[in-house]
Amino acid sequence: MTPQDYVQQKASASGSSFYYAFLFLPPPRRAAITAFYAFCREVDDVVDDVTDPGVAASKLAWWHNEVHQAFSGHPNHPVMQALMPCVAEFGIEERSLQSVIDGCEMDLTQTRYLDYPSLTRYCHLVAGVVGEVSAQIFGQTATNTTAYAHKLGQAFQLTNIIRDVGEDALRGRIYLPVNELQQFEVKAHEVLNRLDSDRFQALMRFQAMRAHALYDEALSLLPATDWKHQKPGLMMASIYRTLLREIEAQKFPVLTQRVALTPLRKLWLAWKMQALGRF
Repeated sequence: MTPQDYVQQKASASGSSFYYAFLFLPPPRRAAITAFYAFCREVDDVVDDVTDPGVAASKLAWWHNEVHQAFSGHPNHPVMQALMPCVAEFGIEERSLQSVIDGCEMDLTQTRYLDYPSLTRYCHLVAGVVGEVSAQIFGQTATNTTAYAHKLGQAFQLTNIIRDVGEDALRGRIYLPVNELQQFEVKAHEVLNRLDSDRFQALMRFQAMRAHALYDEALSLLPATDWKHQKPGLMMASIYRTLLREIEAQKFPVLTQRVALTPLRKLWLAWKMQALGRF
């Protein structure tokens, strides 16, 4: 299996909304974003799949070194072998990849966030930076597009947090800020035991409102000159925001089930943005 085959398999097997946006890119950009996404999946899977925190920490330390070695001209992992031919053309920097690993490391040591500003730091590393790198690969031409991409990445992450409340609880993690749990009188043990309530529903409506505000802010920041270039990100925005609205429509069953869109619906939303330029 070639490195390119490996990252393609990694990306397609994830079933992520991101994959559907990649399908419409020209081959060089598709190769770059597929390799970058596969890298993000590799390091994120370390946290989600390795139950021993010490082993997970060692694996992420290995990834820190692998990224450094790759940018020094000696990639070993097939993901880095697939990604490195793309870094110069698309301006991908070592520090960006290291930041993504830093964000994943936070999951090994931190299972609560006191307030939204604290959570924002985590979202910056695991999603904002990813958005910025993706925008470059998609064909960013305006400097202001970076702010759009970062904000959109954070909106995606908040959507993921809302969708995954129950799954995260099974791992002992709560990404909903502690002071907001207190504001809505939701106890941490209620979330960890996946107990729904009117109070929890109110808390989740508040989280969804914040995510929608981030989507609106991100879209307002995208320069008109880059709208066409950033269509893959806009496809993902359409898919993720539709998912958020579906979760809202189902009254946030996220403690006990994972709400998802069908592959066909994701493909339709991506095509509609590509062909018609609208959500």
